Amino acid sequence: MKTIASCVEEILIKQPFLEEALFRNIINFSALSEELQKPISDMLRKPVKTGAIMMALRRYNPPTHLRQSHQLKSVLKSLGDITVRSNLVDYTFQNSNTLIESHAKVLENFNPRAFYGFSRGIYESNIVVSTSEQQKVLDCFKDENMIGSQDNLSAISIRLPENNSKISGLYYQIFKRFAWEGISLYEVISTTNEFTVLVENHLVDQAFSAIKSLNNG
Repeated sequence: MKTIASCVEEILIKQPFLEEALFRNIINFSALSEELQKPISDMLRKPVKTGAIMMALRRYNPPTHLRQSHQLKSVLKSLGDITVRSNLVDYTFQNSNTLIESHAKVLENFNPRAFYGFSRGIYESNIVVSTSEQQKVLDCFKDENMIGSQDNLSAISIRLPENNSKISGLYYQIFKRFAWEGISLYEVISTTNEFTVLVENHLVDQAFSAIKSLNNG
């Protein structure tokens, strides 16, 4: 059975920016209650008073990553080196029985100074390389089904603290920063202690500044 409290929680979960602003006490509870009165009344199919909504907002229990904000800030301040690589191209291939063999051919005598990234999903795989190596990729994958490609990309890689997997909300903070800045991510590559995003070249300066602001805030 739905209650006012459960409706408030459902709305806040769908709007994480609103949820964080509420937790930081930078939202007027009275004004927000009036804003939520109609949607909550519609959800419950009966009139709801703003006073009851305000009480539910004040009693709302924020998620762990918001309650542990001091610990999260400490991790963000200890982010490691940020590396930018430009002149990259991204290829997407349909998975096949021979895809790994094609992939192995690319690695033969691969230029160690060139950028290289590979990720495999259930139905498709991506390979990201420096433009200097793109012809080699096309030659090695000539018998594979290419789904798409994108050039004029840059990669921004971040070294993460070794305990990053124990901190909830870390990736949320990174993605939130990109969302606030209106930066579209073309691709995300992640390992245990390293996080890489691919963006179009014209967004690289903006994306770099957004990441730098994480450990300066």
